[in-house]
Amino acid sequence: MQTTLISQRIGHSIEQMRKRRGLTKVQLAERIGITRQKLSEIEQGSSTVAISFYSRALNALGCDVEVVAKSLPTLDELEDVFR
Repeated sequence: MQTTLISQRIGHSIEQMRKRRGLTKVQLAERIGITRQKLSEIEQGSSTVAISFYSRALNALGCDVEVVAKSLPTLDELEDVFR
């Protein structure tokens, strides 16, 4: 998956969570300590915004980032782990 697509998905999720919590861009930006314009870039999924800003926005919304494997390991692969 391209980096741009990932940042767009995260940005869209941040926007949706902000709206569900009834926060304006200004309110969330103030909580994070950034400008409203920077938050707009985050919500648009700009790949020029550092990942730390995405993390700060998610943290301010009470969310964590979790990395989940796309596929589960095979039994053969698990067998190697437990030898």
